[in-house]
Amino acid sequence: MIFTIHNKAERNSIALALAIILVSAIGGIVEIAPLFTIDDTVEDVPGMRVYTPLELAGRNIYIREGCYACHSQMIRTLRDEVDRYGSFSRAVESQYDHPMLWGSKRTGPDLARVGEKYSDVWHTRHLNNPRDVVPESIMPAYGWLLKNTLDTASLAGHLKAMKRVGVPYSAPMINLAVRDAIAQATPLSGDTEGLIARYGKATSVRSFDGDPDRVTEMDALVAYLQILGRLTDVALVTTDKEQS
Repeated sequence: MIFTIHNKAERNSIALALAIILVSAIGGIVEIAPLFTIDDTVEDVPGMRVYTPLELAGRNIYIREGCYACHSQMIRTLRDEVDRYGSFSRAVESQYDHPMLWGSKRTGPDLARVGEKYSDVWHTRHLNNPRDVVPESIMPAYGWLLKNTLDTASLAGHLKAMKRVGVPYSAPMINLAVRDAIAQATPLSGDTEGLIARYGKATSVRSFDGDPDRVTEMDALVAYLQILGRLTDVALVTTDKEQS
């Protein structure tokens, strides 16, 4: 009977158009309806912090180099994923991500909880030549990240754009974006106190690529990788409650 109705609809352009509109409407409702419960879906976490300019620059490089094509950033609630990667991802952890980088393909491991799992030296060597630390790796090398000086000229504009879509960057954060990016990767610059005052005591300040004399794209990308899963401790708190 279903095939009979379908055959009749194919012979009647108006009926076919109405059927397409109906099916599209159902699909639209399924996608839109969850947005009405967004306030209940995204937790309210007082300790949630924003990306620093250096971390945001690293995120841009992560996108530019196509890292999201092989690495996801969303740990599902399946037991095998939690055992391998850590506590499952919460919606609040991605509320300042524009665009989202959840992903679905895992040629490489999920990176949602990779922050501080490995040292800066490990990340730098891994990105420069993955086979140096993981002999069986098929990941391409990104040696130019160590050679390229980080372009900081557009950072203030990027923070301003993020503020327009809801990320709570303050005017000082925007105006001092370049200074803060340089300060985070050069601990002896003398500007670290202001950086920490604006972004919190948990902000990592160090030479991520091992060269304190210049700020490279490697500094930015490693800084970004080291903050993944650490913008808030909601996953750790929830896990402790579940275990108790």
